[in-house]
Amino acid sequence: MTDATLVLTAADVAGLLDLRTCIDTIERALREHEAGHSLGPTSLGLTLPDGSFHVKAAGLSREGRSFIAAKVNVNLPGNPARHGLPTIQGVLVLADADAGTPLAVMDSTVITTVRTGATTAVAARHLSLPDAETITIVGCGEQGRIQLQALAAVRPLARAWALDVDRDKARAYARAMSAELGLTVEATGDLRGAIARSQICVTCTTSHTPVVPADILHPGLFLAAVGADNPAKQELDPRILSHARVVVDSLEACAASGELHHALEAGAITRDDVHGELPALTSGRVAGRSTADEIFVFDSTGTALQDVAAAVLVYTSAIAAGIGLSVPLGKR
Repeated sequence: MTDATLVLTAADVAGLLDLRTCIDTIERALREHEAGHSLGPTSLGLTLPDGSFHVKAAGLSREGRSFIAAKVNVNLPGNPARHGLPTIQGVLVLADADAGTPLAVMDSTVITTVRTGATTAVAARHLSLPDAETITIVGCGEQGRIQLQALAAVRPLARAWALDVDRDKARAYARAMSAELGLTVEATGDLRGAIARSQICVTCTTSHTPVVPADILHPGLFLAAVGADNPAKQELDPRILSHARVVVDSLEACAASGELHHALEAGAITRDDVHGELPALTSGRVAGRSTADEIFVFDSTGTALQDVAAAVLVYTSAIAAGIGLSVPLGKR
């Protein structure tokens, strides 16, 4: 056990958190949670006038050692335009669960971004068509970037369509992602046409009104909605969930603040209609895709289990590489 707390900046975390490794780490954590080998997750949230604030906590074990993490994030969608700051800002504290020792304090922005994309990739492994080559990304911010990277890591993507309310942003995204991933990425304003040609669709916007209509579904589609993380946000027409098999990262969290929340309020679906939670899917207790025609919706609000899994990965990598600033915060 170290005698100081490791402080890791956003740049440190970005250099340490490998996306492909994170995908496998998240899936392992989900299986362990399903087997009862985790703590939590739990969360506390507040709605702000222009966004939201939340604290999420969970724990798990790695190689005989127990860890617990608490992430504090503020989500203000207007930040880029008003202050030139990221939409999401925050910190994560990682502690030894046995001794209570604070092991690391790290920027949580990169962790939140990468673990969200990695979790979608885990869902896609089980719910999307194995040979899926086409994808639509709705929302071309930082989350849109990581979502395409993550899906390209688990499916043989060849062509993508990018949509954003800012058409210039979509065009810049298309150029950058085409060059980075070697895909044909096209900016478009035709949502219907793009999804009709896609086997996968990911929505990652800050919208408070549905951007995807109910009549846009087609056989074989995997639709991941990752933007709604508080009750005010919504990306899907609630009726979409009544026409698909619905998988959630957390039933309680999605019922409170995800797309499921809006579908429940609209009477389009009940909790009993939900196909299952992602941990049960990864463990095999709940079936994934069994036919080419099934339509799946993955409702992702983000959980602290994902955060702690990514944070432990960052921390152990930092210790191995000698990265970060060691600070004696208190008596040991």
